[in-house]
Amino acid sequence: MAADNLGTHPPLLLWMSQAYMGLVASYGSLARFKDIPRLQPVGTNTIVGAGGDMSDFQYLQTLLDGLVVDEFTAQDGNTLGPAEIHEYLSQVMYARRSKMNPLWNSLIVGGYKEGKRFLAYVDLLGTTYSASTLATGYGAYIAQPLLRKAVEGREDTLTEEQARQIIEECMRVLFYRDARSLDKACHTPLVAPPLF
Repeated sequence: MAADNLGTHPPLLLWMSQAYMGLVASYGSLARFKDIPRLQPVGTNTIVGAGGDMSDFQYLQTLLDGLVVDEFTAQDGNTLGPAEIHEYLSQVMYARRSKMNPLWNSLIVGGYKEGKRFLAYVDLLGTTYSASTLATGYGAYIAQPLLRKAVEGREDTLTEEQARQIIEECMRVLFYRDARSLDKACHTPLVAPPLF
């Protein structure tokens, strides 16, 4: 799979109920692959989105798939939630950085567990943080201020439709500003599972 141009990789925007991601993967400035999903479901209630190098993300997908299989075969009644997936990814990213062989990705982990929402970021250095809105790549520069203005302080009162409109507006602005982007995006709603 082609490496993604780190300067212009499609942004990932996550908010507590919506995840959007561009679908283009570039080799240098050649936007060769135009239908590459960068959102990966992990387990039953977690989504991982990645910006950066596609081959490194595919390697992480392999690790995460193995982790989910190991957790399932343990048959201990526990499931991995978004906080555990984020911690695992932060450890993997930090270990690779410490070996001077980093995985060139920016990752956002979002999801729900036991009725609580989770949204956090980890980068190629193993740096982590959490916020009510997150973005990677070009979106961190252009869309993040728009997301903060529209969302912060209103996290618990926004509807799913309002969240979709906010993110679609951010993606529209990013499409107009980035010369190598496409007008297609991957959308995944992050919906809390029902509590019984």
